[in-house]
Amino acid sequence: MHEIPYLDLGRIHENIKDELDQAYREVLDRQWFIGGEADHRFEQEFAAYCGARACVGTGNGLDAIRLILLAYGIGEGDEVIVPANTFIATVLAITYVGAKPVFIDADADTYTMDLTRVEEKITARTKAIVVVHLYGRAVDVAPIRDLAKQHDIKIIEDAAQAHGAAVRGVKVGKIGDAAAFSFYPGKNLGALGDAGAVVTDDEELAERVRAYGNYGSYQKYCHVYKGCNSRLDELQAAFLSVKLPHLDAWNEERRKIAKIYSGQITNEKVVLPQMPVDEKEHVFHIYPVLVKEREAFVEHLKRRGIATNIHYPTPIMEQQAYQEFRGQMQQYPVTKRICAEEVSLPLYPGMTEEEILQVIKVVNEF
Repeated sequence: MHEIPYLDLGRIHENIKDELDQAYREVLDRQWFIGGEADHRFEQEFAAYCGARACVGTGNGLDAIRLILLAYGIGEGDEVIVPANTFIATVLAITYVGAKPVFIDADADTYTMDLTRVEEKITARTKAIVVVHLYGRAVDVAPIRDLAKQHDIKIIEDAAQAHGAAVRGVKVGKIGDAAAFSFYPGKNLGALGDAGAVVTDDEELAERVRAYGNYGSYQKYCHVYKGCNSRLDELQAAFLSVKLPHLDAWNEERRKIAKIYSGQITNEKVVLPQMPVDEKEHVFHIYPVLVKEREAFVEHLKRRGIATNIHYPTPIMEQQAYQEFRGQMQQYPVTKRICAEEVSLPLYPGMTEEEILQVIKVVNEF
């Protein structure tokens, strides 16, 4: 019985190694490393993949969210509605621009934002709602679209974990007013370093995002905004262009593994994620299970050679960085449970049938 890592990127990269090598050589030969041919090509390709008009490369996913907020003019005194169950980057982007995050608990079935609670959180200061397509599951914003228009509130997608997920045939990146993507190496579409992008149909917004990420400048040495430096470099763009044509196949493989897990894990101590009716909604960046005896469960798998991960053990409102929200956790019981019980099982393209069945066997033996 061999060890099974939580994630093995080598299996993906081995099959496209020659293409990645060629992409590197082409960038090196051009000797243009920022804002060149590879950037422009990938931005066009990824916009087309998402079905959107514009894509702007950024340094990472956190910056992508922050640049959207800046480009919308959201800042001091404004409020942004955000799920309580998310990675801290979503909230960091909001507080970086000086706005206040207003949390909403997770839906008990999907673990994404409970959209039925949005209306009660809206105030005169609400400027945006950030929906997070958590674990790779697309959030259908249809129930809040009219509400957002009525109050002139922007719907921003945090699509960092959901490249290729869709709702009724519409891919994430096209569901809201603007979307932020991360291409961190472990993502479904990952670079070989940090990278991100903003995707939108609003071409004017896209140009403002580009300017904010280029020191606040549309033209060299002419600075319109107090911007920052957050751009997608040529090497990462070139690598992403190599990997993008494989994304749908990799996502389909993730779905198949998730379906096998959900069909064959029968341990009553392990709560499985809800499978969507439309398989295209979910790209299973993460396969989260809930286990009350989490430490014992993780140790059981570890002893049998199976690595796991936890997303995310400490809620944002209990992090030292956000002490202003301390003592509020009782308002978010679903999020509290997820943080206390969530375990992510290995799931990635290239897993063998033997490995998948080994994970199932060990989980069922707990």
